[in-house]
Amino acid sequence: MASGARATGPEDSIRTISPGRRSEQVATLSTGDTLTAATLKSTVSPVRSVVASPRPVKGKTRREAARRRLHLLPRSQAGGPGAGSEEGEEPLLSVPEEDEEEAQPLPPICVSPMRGMWRDEKVVLYCDEVLQGCKAEDADEAMSKYLSEKLKLKDKWLGVWKTNPELFFVKYEEDSIPFVGILVEVICKPHQSSSSCFKVAVSVAEPFTSNIANIPRDLVDEILEELEHSVPLLEVYPVEGQSSDIHDIALALEVVRFFYDFLWRDWDDEESCENYAALIEERINLWCDIQDGTIPGPIAQRFKKTLEKYKNKRVELIEYQSNIKEDPSAAEAVECWKKYYEIVMLCGLLKMWEDLRLRVHGPFFPRILRRKKGKRDFGKSITHIVAKVMTTEMVKDLSSDTLLQQHDDLDLALDSCYSGDTVVIFPGEYQAANLALLADDIIIKGVGKREEIMITSEPSHDSFVVSKADNVKLMHLSLIQHGTVDGIVVVESGHMTLENCILKCEGTGVCVLTGAALTLTDSEITGAQGAGVELYPGSTAILERNEIHHCNNLRTSDSSKSTLGGVNMKVLPAPKLKMTNNHIYNNNGYGVSILQPTEQFFIVAEEALNKGAASGDKKDDNGLSKVMQNLNLEMNNNKIEANVKGDIRIVTS
Repeated sequence: MASGARATGPEDSIRTISPGRRSEQVATLSTGDTLTAATLKSTVSPVRSVVASPRPVKGKTRREAARRRLHLLPRSQAGGPGAGSEEGEEPLLSVPEEDEEEAQPLPPICVSPMRGMWRDEKVVLYCDEVLQGCKAEDADEAMSKYLSEKLKLKDKWLGVWKTNPELFFVKYEEDSIPFVGILVEVICKPHQSSSSCFKVAVSVAEPFTSNIANIPRDLVDEILEELEHSVPLLEVYPVEGQSSDIHDIALALEVVRFFYDFLWRDWDDEESCENYAALIEERINLWCDIQDGTIPGPIAQRFKKTLEKYKNKRVELIEYQSNIKEDPSAAEAVECWKKYYEIVMLCGLLKMWEDLRLRVHGPFFPRILRRKKGKRDFGKSITHIVAKVMTTEMVKDLSSDTLLQQHDDLDLALDSCYSGDTVVIFPGEYQAANLALLADDIIIKGVGKREEIMITSEPSHDSFVVSKADNVKLMHLSLIQHGTVDGIVVVESGHMTLENCILKCEGTGVCVLTGAALTLTDSEITGAQGAGVELYPGSTAILERNEIHHCNNLRTSDSSKSTLGGVNMKVLPAPKLKMTNNHIYNNNGYGVSILQPTEQFFIVAEEALNKGAASGDKKDDNGLSKVMQNLNLEMNNNKIEANVKGDIRIVTS
């Protein structure tokens, strides 16, 4: 959602942020979870000269009226002595238990057709139908025109007014009341110009209906009277059971909400953009990639949090400036500068992420900055013992001439390694940022049951295990991913061996980038948001005796993304894959999916391919055998079953 005003520079930010053309309109139009018109208290400009004193409401100031708002406490505190009052203030009203007729439950609102739209349909809707090639500075006018045309279809209808609970409650539990909803009758008045506010006249519909059963009717009437029965249009959601015209209005409202919540950026009209429609198309693709899991969940969440933080910081600056009554003091000027530059930095970060489209191997590449150490000067290798305390029992199987170092921290052990060293880890739970910086040829192995040697990722880090070593080996370990944005294991270059490991993913699975090689044996991969093993063009992999299950956990309407499951291959040039005695099951996509860029890369009869997908490794199928031969794909004695889409599939991008 776009915020209400635009910062034009540090000098302006010290005195005030000019509201500009969009300030009142966008504060009205924006109805996202973080910020609504009610959150801003009003839609007036933050400029000091127009901040007025509270307006009297039938003999009571707004402050006096606010004292009559509901005071809804958590259930554990409700009814307690002194609840709802502070020293020196008269007690606030609590939700009445009697003498008030309970409100009826809200009727269902119109389901937005946008939920079922494909990304191409969204692109056509916004770029071709609504914006029609306009520039960024004309986007508001285009949205206004589009919405105005739809509102002409029906001037009276029923809708649910969803507003910020702060308008009604002095204190409440945020999780329990996301919004206050009231059934209202809407009267649409045509707005006078494209820059005017989108507000509609409303009155409480009969019977009295709300999502809060015991909200007082007279309180609702009082709030609406304060608002002069005029509320932001985008806070109103048409209800089902009305004419088809109302469904068109509901769609138009959702189109505008989606634009300001997800597609518009405050800096759009501040910078020259020759093709604004192309920029909007990129943001639609970005949003769809986040929704369908193409962009891993952790990085999507980080992007969303940064965007929300940016919006909130803008609002903080606006509100801070509006509270400066006279010329700002030195301290107030410094605080304005501080808030302004924080906004600028967040804006720059968001631009960078959007330009790189948040690709997993985009904004954080290159990740490995460490240079390869090579061998020690004296030519010896060291075995690093990772345990809180080292005992003779731990080293009884080592030869007498083994050089040892003991560490109680895995990160320190990895930092001390040279090529040829071995890191031996004893049962316990560890974290190590240096796992994302593997450049030397080392062996990392656990001693004991692999389930007892747990290495977890640090959620604030971008990567978990990343290697560019010529030959690195991980054995007898459990890798547990928490919050990192990359694949649980990324082989950037060189060769990695994973043997007898458990990989519990949260982001993508094991990624083998172009030119890299992986040997995966006797291991288990589960929980990946994409494929369990993802092979990039020109990579090589040997998979033997592994279990790959419950991957691609994010459902998507995009057919090309929903195919991901156990193993995914991206061809041209084709990766080399040898699979033997693996069990691939219960994945949301296919057991094995092969993504080719064009239908002409190789020709496969659809009927033959379907038979091959149904029969897994059936080697007498001519179509599938030809595909496997062209791809250098060798599959023997694998058990591929119970995958949602099927067993093997060729997918054209």
